[in-house]
Amino acid sequence: MVNRPNPIIVGLDTTTAEEAVEIAQAVAPYVGAFKVGLGLLHGPGPGVISTLARLDRPVFADAKLHDIPTQVERAARRLADHGARWVTAHASGGPAMLESAVRGLEDGAGMAEAGILAVSVLTSLDESDLERLGIPRTPGQLVGKMAKVAEAAGCEGMVCSPREINVVRQAAPGLKRVTPGIRPTPADDDQARVATPQEAIADGADLLVIARPIIAAEDPAAAAEAIARSIGALG
Repeated sequence: MVNRPNPIIVGLDTTTAEEAVEIAQAVAPYVGAFKVGLGLLHGPGPGVISTLARLDRPVFADAKLHDIPTQVERAARRLADHGARWVTAHASGGPAMLESAVRGLEDGAGMAEAGILAVSVLTSLDESDLERLGIPRTPGQLVGKMAKVAEAAGCEGMVCSPREINVVRQAAPGLKRVTPGIRPTPADDDQARVATPQEAIADGADLLVIARPIIAAEDPAAAAEAIARSIGALG
């Protein structure tokens, strides 16, 4: 028996809404939610959220909001209008911006369940990248600081790499830990801080964002099913 909701969020990082919907329909039995990223939000547009929501899975709008609080609040409200269950906002935008994101999303969602996920340090960055940006901290140190800010602002969760799962759990135990950079097998791509699904779950991840290993597979449904079974997410 499955003791927890399926934690897999499939990242539909496609170029067209039609392709995203086709993949979503195929993998729906094996995943817990769909993620719509910047490519779809700035291409076909946020209407794809409501289209995917009709497939009876929550939709994660990975908008990575980062602007003045007023603009972020308006954007979060509009994404909720389209049916987004989760919306991302950069923690580096600060407490006021995150609070505005939370307020906008809740206003737009009404009675529906919805929450802001604060983006910490992108999984494509490592310590040397932060040093070039003039940030004298390790990714873990920075994520810990951001997690405390996000929890205080009312965010539901924190997006962090597999390496920082425990950092978030210790710094802000009330936040859901949402983990991209999940790779069933080693891959040579733009993710610097990664883990397998089993490792991430064992370390305390609540939700796993998995894109390329599923959508780029020859058979996305089979790939999604294999990953789900590997972490005991199917009965």
